[in-house]
Amino acid sequence: MALDQSGGEGGDGGGGGPRRSLNVLGGELALCSAKPMTGFFRNGCCDTSRQDVGSHTVCVVMTSEFLAFSKAQGNDLLTPQPDYGFPGLKEGDRWCLCAPRWQEALEAGQAPRVVLRATEATALGYCTLADLKRHAIDLM
Repeated sequence: MALDQSGGEGGDGGGGGPRRSLNVLGGELALCSAKPMTGFFRNGCCDTSRQDVGSHTVCVVMTSEFLAFSKAQGNDLLTPQPDYGFPGLKEGDRWCLCAPRWQEALEAGQAPRVVLRATEATALGYCTLADLKRHAIDLM
């Protein structure tokens, strides 16, 4: 179960504790990836908080095309950064991507596929559900 790490403010029924994070379909947020470990909190989930200014909320499946696009935009996701615990990504890896970056990639025709059940609901502040669904791998 993914928990909202917002410090218990808002949406928690006033109880002051963490609340369950929801995905863009309204269900419980699923794990995006434990290998490589992803998420703003490095807990495998794309949950978020006010501290996550990049909104790392869209669970994607990396493609070589998107990785090249991201690097060209100044965000090198290919190169390992051991000092930051970042392994470097390759095609097929699942990763919690910043929602604005996914939207930028969509507009450039480079958006990677999306795992809706692991994409946190606040991503909808940047991306439409219709666009996410068009790129979903987990819709039947």
